[in-house]
Amino acid sequence: MSQCETSSPLVQSPGLPSTENGEPVFAEPWQAQAFGLTVHLFERGLFSWSEWAGHLSHQVHRPERAADGSDYFEAWVAALTHLLVEKGIADEASVFALQQSWQRAAEATPHGRPIELSNDPMAKPRQAGNCL
Repeated sequence: MSQCETSSPLVQSPGLPSTENGEPVFAEPWQAQAFGLTVHLFERGLFSWSEWAGHLSHQVHRPERAADGSDYFEAWVAALTHLLVEKGIADEASVFALQQSWQRAAEATPHGRPIELSNDPMAKPRQAGNCL
């Protein structure tokens, strides 16, 4: 890390897979995106480090979690979801609906192509001039 870069305390999250240099390692692009989103929201002050650590710890230590930590980022996303719902930033139904939409989009996307929400076969088509 250069002198100009700063490190987020999220990089020290317990169980976060990392290189020998301490840089985060991600097995899938979505894991890096979940990490980046969490860092962004934390840096914007939507939650404190202690709030995040408590939610992540709770999810990581749930009895149904994999003993080998292979579902670490599933716990990460669950922690972020619960924290955002608790703070009134998102509602659980909307997060779940978006998750399902991404899953359908992933399943409908040909191998090697970018996964986009517009690939969700159940997505409502956008009308011209409609940004949402």
